Amino acid sequence: MATAPPRDDVPDDLKITAPKQYAAGVPAVTSSLRHAVNQMGVKRTLLTLVAVNQKKGFDCPGCAWPEGDHRHLAEFCENGAKAVAEEATLRRVTPEFFARHSVHELAEKSDYWLGQQGRLTHPMYKPADSDHYEQVSWDRVFEILAAELGSLDSPDEALFYTSGRTSNEAAFLYQLFVRQFGTNNLPDCSNMCHESSGSALGETIGIGKGTVSLEDVHTADLVIVAGQNPGTNHPRMLSALEKTKRAGGTIVAVNPLPEAGLIRFKNPQHASGVVGNGTALSDQYLQIRLNGDLALFRALNRLLLEAEDRAPGTVLDREFIDAHTHGFDAFAAEVRTSPWDEVLAATGLTQAEIEELAQRVLASERVVICWAMGLTQHKNSVPTIREIVNFLLLRGNIGRPGAGVCPVRGHSNVQGDRTMGIYEKPAAAFLDRLGAEFSFDPPRRHGYDVVEAIEAMRDGRASVFLGLGGNFVSATPDTDVTAAALRSCRLTAHVSTKLNKSHAITGRAALILPTLGRTERDTQATGAQVVSVEDSMGMVHASRGTLPPASTELISEVAIVSRLARAVLPTSTVDWAAFETDYGVVRDRIANVIPGFEDFNARLDDGFALPNGPRDSRTFATATGKANFTVNTLEVLTVPPGRLLLQTVRSHDQYNTTVYGLDDRYRGIASGRRVVFVNPDDLVELGVADGAMVDLISEWPGDDDRRAPEFRVVSYPTARGCCAAYFPETNVLVPLGSTADVSNTPTSKSVVVRLEPRPRPA
Repeated sequence: MATAPPRDDVPDDLKITAPKQYAAGVPAVTSSLRHAVNQMGVKRTLLTLVAVNQKKGFDCPGCAWPEGDHRHLAEFCENGAKAVAEEATLRRVTPEFFARHSVHELAEKSDYWLGQQGRLTHPMYKPADSDHYEQVSWDRVFEILAAELGSLDSPDEALFYTSGRTSNEAAFLYQLFVRQFGTNNLPDCSNMCHESSGSALGETIGIGKGTVSLEDVHTADLVIVAGQNPGTNHPRMLSALEKTKRAGGTIVAVNPLPEAGLIRFKNPQHASGVVGNGTALSDQYLQIRLNGDLALFRALNRLLLEAEDRAPGTVLDREFIDAHTHGFDAFAAEVRTSPWDEVLAATGLTQAEIEELAQRVLASERVVICWAMGLTQHKNSVPTIREIVNFLLLRGNIGRPGAGVCPVRGHSNVQGDRTMGIYEKPAAAFLDRLGAEFSFDPPRRHGYDVVEAIEAMRDGRASVFLGLGGNFVSATPDTDVTAAALRSCRLTAHVSTKLNKSHAITGRAALILPTLGRTERDTQATGAQVVSVEDSMGMVHASRGTLPPASTELISEVAIVSRLARAVLPTSTVDWAAFETDYGVVRDRIANVIPGFEDFNARLDDGFALPNGPRDSRTFATATGKANFTVNTLEVLTVPPGRLLLQTVRSHDQYNTTVYGLDDRYRGIASGRRVVFVNPDDLVELGVADGAMVDLISEWPGDDDRRAPEFRVVSYPTARGCCAAYFPETNVLVPLGSTADVSNTPTSKSVVVRLEPRPRPA
């Protein structure tokens, strides 16, 4: 039997032990099964987990790491099992639950408690004069939305957010509806995670995606994993890195924190991972200072240029540079001026450590660079990723087997949503094709991204918010500002499977639209339906739910968008009803609009790779028609005395804003989340004791300080001058105005903070 959800008023019972030196192994198996059985019971656990990531099953609702051609019976990781269990849980949030709990009361609950209550079962409405949600019909839901959207003075006063778990079919219809409504206000979770990657890669290589396949990772001579913790955030990647090592490749980790998943992997699929020592992964581990990655890759580029000077024609791939790139001379002239004192100050590394990595690069013909939000959430994230592209271009490591860029996405279809047109700054060519296919003139003015959307609500320029998935208030920066912005709206509405904080931080009126999950069967008038997703490496494949829906009142995301469009756009010439009846009709229209999706329905069962010019043919759709070397200014981020540089991180019992439990097994944390990891030498310098209770105070010029109260200090071997704490608890510390240049992504990985000791209880 599944267990009851936890109470939220249990006193914190934090326990701290030494961090682990390996990831996965038997503890991962037992943790997976414990979470799954607690949520689903034994029989449902077995029936569900065997369908995860299988060709006739459903795509894991967790991360976007791709599956190989040969799949295991258990093709999931620990956190994937937790994600499935959260969605396939037997717990239910019924109308009676909302009768017992006011919105004000729910707003005081933690994200963990809210998520553990179970699946939403009925559409709910909170009137403007009430503090309780009440059950309503689906017809009433769409009447309310149509009335609110229809009363706006401008379509730009509405915001249409999207989470990365939305299917390709639902995302395509959503952006079509929004653009027929008359706006490009399509902020999405990409704005907060990999927008910096897309900005940098689009400028330099002409495509905002990675250029590698899973086989490229397996066969690379050198894989550099920078600003990424795969053991917690993308655990199935560990199996790929294990194959890299077994094929003779080298792995270098670049990360401020010593992460178990980058040290050693005990693959529970193999005997050596159960009773043996597993596989040592990182051959070199560089504990870089936060925000030092641009300086590191700039130093590597200087060392490569100098090696070429010493042995002309043996280091750089001049044939590739001359034929396929632009801007080399300006780039090289700038890089040669990089002073070592600034590089070492920015990275916190020694020159010997950087030179050792350079030697590994020189010994490798094929290099892959993987990264995640540790690189994308800084003010200089776009220049950092441009410098990584410079590094790869020097030796021709884009567009050949075993080499390339590998930005590792989070949500299972966040990349697919962008491919489908979920973007506030759409390309003119996409809008031309969309307008021609559906006989309308799409709006051309750019819409709001996430930060701009919050500002628009705050400033009274937007008053209706609709979220297709996600937990907006907990995912975004500057929590108090975001909450106030949402509360200023006339209406907030969320398409969701589970209860979360965004259902409790509402506009004057609010709607909850419960939808089918990835794990559930979707049956429409023409029969069982299938949806599609795109993984982190540009592979498109099918996803079929296998479980009966959690409630007979649930309808699919495709159905929700189709019915919304019919209610809001009564004069639209688009046959929205046909889309709801048969998702194959949606895919036919996608095939007509988006390059690479030709014969979509015919190819879906086997899956297919989307075209990728840099990877497939070394063609680059940039302004110059070539891959662009760029000149990126090296700036050392300085922190005032007595301050630290904070990065927000996930615990191992967490995926994005969904908190599965209160443990972080790999970092030695149990039964608590309000901790801050600080280097022991920094604690001595600051005069703060290990175990002390502190408030975290972030400082931002021109603004009042932001405070996250009651954190326990944990002495931890992170990089000097840096600290780390979990989000969403520390999102309150990230100023709304602190964003990356070009991409406007919140700088959640470089927040200047001070530790303020709390007075001892009397």
